[in-house]
Amino acid sequence: MPGVSEEQITAARQMTAIEFLQRYRPGELVKAESRGEFQLRAHDSFKINEETSFWHWKSRDVGGKTALDYLIKVEGIKFVDAVLALCEESPGYIPPPSQPEQKKEFALPPAAENNRRVFAYLMKRGISRKVIEACVRAGILYESADYHNAVFVGKDEAGTARYAFLRGTYTKGKPFKAEVSGSEKAYCFCLPPKGKTNRLAVYEAAIETLAHLTLEGASDKWRLSLGGIYAPKEGQETQSFSFKKPPALEAFLNRHPEIEEIEICTNNDFAGRWAVGHLAKAYQGKYRIVENLPGKDGCDYADLAKEKQEEQAARQRAAYSL
Repeated sequence: MPGVSEEQITAARQMTAIEFLQRYRPGELVKAESRGEFQLRAHDSFKINEETSFWHWKSRDVGGKTALDYLIKVEGIKFVDAVLALCEESPGYIPPPSQPEQKKEFALPPAAENNRRVFAYLMKRGISRKVIEACVRAGILYESADYHNAVFVGKDEAGTARYAFLRGTYTKGKPFKAEVSGSEKAYCFCLPPKGKTNRLAVYEAAIETLAHLTLEGASDKWRLSLGGIYAPKEGQETQSFSFKKPPALEAFLNRHPEIEEIEICTNNDFAGRWAVGHLAKAYQGKYRIVENLPGKDGCDYADLAKEKQEEQAARQRAAYSL
């Protein structure tokens, strides 16, 4: 490696990211919600564990453990400069604090020529063709040209796209999930009702809104994806975990003062049950609260839609075999 030796690189990797931040960036560290975790003042999507030093910058999808990782991936320091600084070969050089993350301009991914893979993927997940077609016609669902992801679009009152969530359509391996850069949580994916209503149902993810509509078959209420929920993991101490009202829900309610009922349809797992209790407590009194978690433990509505589809297919096969 020109400029630095292997010994220098090894030495530079001895310092952990948390040691570097506490020594050189103490003013940048801010206590996060989770116990023993910090975030950066300028980047709240950056989280680092105080004990292990493992860090992850969610908005950039990068992570690491050492100070060298941090300097290169977060502060954008060149490799040689970062190694020399950590080895104190350049004692007068300490990289400047990271600048506030600039908001990226939102842009929808280019659309594919057709939505064939999205239809195939969602129908295999138990979503009805009728529901998918309605979303495509409304311009809130399509297939991306690059990786053939399902793109769930959130729009404002003027019909302008302000949010998009990407879901991989490949079924092998861990599914790809990500929000498009610059997305505004205030305008998460939402299925509108047919006609006027004062009812709202909320879900953790976009696909669950489609699944529940498929199961119920009635567009008699707003169906809003929260774009995920803020909840502790099972086994994690919940005492120090404070509840945060979902930005998507807060923004929707501000725009729709006619809403009187909130139906909470989070997943029936540890996080979902924790969330439904706190959501009910936060909004009861002002709204009529209906707790409607999936009937099976560990399931979400997408699981139930797929299960129903498989049961129907099994009955059809049995009928044909008679």
